[in-house]
Amino acid sequence: MKVILLEDVKAQGKKGDLINVSDGYARNFLIPRKLAVEADAKSLNEYKNREASKIYKAELEKQNAVRLAEQLNGTAVVVTAQAGSNGKIYGSVTSREIADKLKEQKNIELDKRKISVPEPIKNFGVYELDVKVYPEISAKLTVKVVPD
Repeated sequence: MKVILLEDVKAQGKKGDLINVSDGYARNFLIPRKLAVEADAKSLNEYKNREASKIYKAELEKQNAVRLAEQLNGTAVVVTAQAGSNGKIYGSVTSREIADKLKEQKNIELDKRKISVPEPIKNFGVYELDVKVYPEISAKLTVKVVPD
């Protein structure tokens, strides 16, 4: 019997999966406990619509990520920092500061976790950073660190 899971069921599948189980297991365990519904015409139609909706949303997110990556490529952000007498920065420039300056200067909203800072930025200069916008989509962001 084909059923659509309403909850995660151990060793069977995740919520929303269409699975094939024995008739007795479905009638005596899954359906009475409201863990699944029988895959009739109505529920199968709802399942297909839900899957199509997921695919459409994922495609929209990917398109938005491509647009954001195009915006970020070649974008330069200027970050100011205080320096000591030896010319080094007090502390370091963090991805949060970079994201805040990006929002302030270019009006681009970006999560700080998407900015990859391989090693702490502790000196003035120009740095090229990778930004993971979406799985398999990344961009290059130029960060210029200048003294106050």
